[in-house]
Amino acid sequence: MPTDHRLLSVNTGLAVPIVIDERRILTGIGKRAVSTLEAPERIPVRPLGLQGDEQADLTVHGGLSKAVYAYPHEHYAFWQTVRAQAGQQAWDDVLPHGMLGENLTLTGLLESDAYVGDVLKFPDCTLAISEPRSPCYKFAAIMGFNQAVKLMGQSGYCGFYLAVRVPGTIAAGDTYELIPGPREVGIAELFKVKMRGR
Repeated sequence: MPTDHRLLSVNTGLAVPIVIDERRILTGIGKRAVSTLEAPERIPVRPLGLQGDEQADLTVHGGLSKAVYAYPHEHYAFWQTVRAQAGQQAWDDVLPHGMLGENLTLTGLLESDAYVGDVLKFPDCTLAISEPRSPCYKFAAIMGFNQAVKLMGQSGYCGFYLAVRVPGTIAAGDTYELIPGPREVGIAELFKVKMRGR
């Protein structure tokens, strides 16, 4: 049975101030869906990211190698469950796409099957996997409970950053072809090393 490599939503957000532990912090983690399966608007993809998207701290997000952040939709059920256990949402609430801070909510590619240098070829743009996402205190704040960072570290459900190889446009409903790169450095293994080094 072939894997369904599909984009479920495209999510963007502007950098805005939020209060974390009584400190005012600028963050772009709050993404909302701007292209959905119901309204598949095409969003321009540029070398530094998606039109209408901002990153607040360019030392950890953004730039040419981390222009776009993708997250597997397959992990959403896990986060819905742990947020419900933490009392942050009702058990039957569905997390909105973009809640993990991702630009692309996609299916068919988990961290265990993703490698640095693999290419995701969409109909009108091409992206290349560059590195795993490292969770920070802003992620815990958005998720609503302090154990969120630890849970991402333990589960390995980190998603991955993408560099823009060929700019163009992208929309929910687009399928992508996974073109293997050198397959020497896996996202799951690299994430474990990064988390151990923290």
